[in-house]
Amino acid sequence: MVQCQYCKVHLPKADAIAHDNRFYCSKEHRHALDEQGWVGAAAWRASPNKDTRPNEVKPDLVVIHHISLPPGEFKSQSSTQNIVSFFQNTLDVNAHPYFSEIANQKVSSHFLIARTGELTQFVSTQDRAWHAGASNFMGRERCNDFSIGVELEGDGATPFEDVQYESLAKLVQKLQLTYPNLQFAGHSDIAPDRKTDPGKYFDWEKFQKETGISLEKIPYGLVSR
Repeated sequence: MVQCQYCKVHLPKADAIAHDNRFYCSKEHRHALDEQGWVGAAAWRASPNKDTRPNEVKPDLVVIHHISLPPGEFKSQSSTQNIVSFFQNTLDVNAHPYFSEIANQKVSSHFLIARTGELTQFVSTQDRAWHAGASNFMGRERCNDFSIGVELEGDGATPFEDVQYESLAKLVQKLQLTYPNLQFAGHSDIAPDRKTDPGKYFDWEKFQKETGISLEKIPYGLVSR
C-alpha cells in the first residue's frame, strides 16, 4: 500500500500514479497544488534559500523572471541542472568561470520552467522564496513577502518556447484556484533599475491569451519590455 501525496488516502501501489518518487490516487490530485503549497506535477527539488512569509500574508503577485546558467548557454542540457544546483547551493564553481562569481549568492524561486516545459518546484508557495530582491510593486516594497517567483529558462535575447508558455499557463491556472487575487509582473517591472527580465522576448499578449487573465491583473500592460 502507498499513500496519495495529495489527499493521504491509502491505495495499492499498483493502482497509484507514480511521479518523482511520490504517489497519487488520480491525475487530478497529481496535477493539483496541495495544502502544503506544492504542485504534484512538478519535480520537487527543495531549496534551503527560503523563510516564512510575514504573518497573515498570502501571495497575491506572480513575478516572472528568466535565468540561464551559464548566461546565454541555456541550449546546453546542463543548464537546467545548473539552475537546480544554484538554487540548492550545490553549484560546482569549477564547472564554469561565471559560477565563481555567483558562488556566495543565496537565492531561489518557487518554480522553474525549463526550455522543454518541464516544471520544477523549489519552495512551497506558502513560504517566501528569495527571488525578487529590492523591489516595489505598485507602491508595495519587499515583493518577496507577497509574491510567487517563476523562472523561465532563457535569456533576454531569445524568444521563449511555446511549450514554456503552455507550462506557465497550466501553472497559473493551478495557482489561481488557491490564490484568486493574483496579479502578474516581470522582474523588470518591480526592480526597473536593476533587472531586465523576463525581457523584450517575453510575449505578454501570448501569456494573457493562453491564461485568460484579465488585463486588470497585468497592471504594467501587455507591451513587451
